[in-house]
Amino acid sequence: SEGTTLTKLRLAIVGAGPAGIYAADILLKHERGFDVSIDLFEGLPAPYGLVRYGVAPDHPRIKGIITALREVLDRGDIRIFGNVQYGRDITLDDLKRHYNAVIFATGAVRDAALDIPGIDLPGSYGAADFVSWYDGHPDYPREWPLEAQSVAVIGNGNVALDVARMLAKHADDLLPTEIPANVYAGLKASPVTDVHVFGRRGPTQVKFSPLELRELGELRDVDMVVYEEDFDYDDAARRAIESNKQILVIDRVFTKWREEGQTGASRRLHLHFFAKPLEVVAGPDGRVAAFRYERTEPDGAGGVRGTGEIREVPVQALYRAVGYFGSPLDGIPFDERRGVIPNHEGQVLRSDPTSPGQDNEILPGVYATGWIKRGPVGLIGHTKSDAMETIQHLVNDQASWWSPAEPSEEAVVALLEARGVRYTNLDGWHALDQHEIALGQTEGRARIKVVPREEMVDISRGGA
Repeated sequence: SEGTTLTKLRLAIVGAGPAGIYAADILLKHERGFDVSIDLFEGLPAPYGLVRYGVAPDHPRIKGIITALREVLDRGDIRIFGNVQYGRDITLDDLKRHYNAVIFATGAVRDAALDIPGIDLPGSYGAADFVSWYDGHPDYPREWPLEAQSVAVIGNGNVALDVARMLAKHADDLLPTEIPANVYAGLKASPVTDVHVFGRRGPTQVKFSPLELRELGELRDVDMVVYEEDFDYDDAARRAIESNKQILVIDRVFTKWREEGQTGASRRLHLHFFAKPLEVVAGPDGRVAAFRYERTEPDGAGGVRGTGEIREVPVQALYRAVGYFGSPLDGIPFDERRGVIPNHEGQVLRSDPTSPGQDNEILPGVYATGWIKRGPVGLIGHTKSDAMETIQHLVNDQASWWSPAEPSEEAVVALLEARGVRYTNLDGWHALDQHEIALGQTEGRARIKVVPREEMVDISRGGA
């Protein structure tokens, strides 16, 4: 009740990716005058979010992040309820009945739109859907149509490079990774010979990291193709190379590829710059037949402008990798334009703060962190500082926390049981984790992911 200082905070966190797990960890280590009891709710049977389901399987660096997240969960001071869908299995009213506050850390998993004619043609895909397929996400179809010889990938970020690499790489070279069997079979049968990556700006304005770029050039039996016309640098580009170490390294990689030329490999990965998407062109069968774009040029102010020159590259499939986008949550304000929950430093606002005439009133007890708070930008380091900012407000806002009618830790378990929710817990995740590692051991691999949701849940619940 008002005026009394609470001795214990019951906190719900929705989303068990890095954002949710870091928020829990930071709060537990925070200097505060009260006890904390944290329940983490996750829609999938397994934790880690996009670290498990959004990163190409041939990225060993991600293992380090998973190790850090695992250490937080394995301490045992955070309860996890997997396979629990917010808005279906548990509602905002439920959370208010059992907790003092909630942090939404639901991330961004949809593809941002690319609004050009033909983007919805058969053979045109969102990169996020393809990533979910090759990462064995339980809610995506097992089959993926890989029938194209030439493929376009639109975007100049790390996801675009991941998608291009997975399409161009020979499937056998993915066997040491945790790639699911159905994904290996699909990629193995792919007839692809050419993957074209398009960015609307120049080579010194790319969004991917030097490491990702360098890895592309290390693919077996894949030639890197760059085009000399893209490297006629203006002063702004030259200044960027001189002043930014990352861009310098990126330029060195490009220079190496320009000097090496092609070796006659069976597959080619082309990087096209100064290409503004105009249209996905349909063939007589109504499917993707070409990608049409306008050639751009530097505008002298760090951007690009159109040249009026229109080009077309024949392709039979196209992937847009122009960013991720958040999804709205039941009972929580949502900014449809930016794909985030409107907030002030993680405190959720009743309405979009940029809308004219809107009050920026804070919604008591409701917080956000990670990509659903700030949009799909930044790496793991940003996610930590982001969580710290949100937690600082949560701790200071004690006077406006909810007063739950049933705050006991048993009450929420009873609620899920009564609703027949087949939730998974930390022991269940350990069981699934060990099961996947054992599956991999027989084939000399790190792990083999279990893909069907029901099977994940059965293993996690001991066959129950």
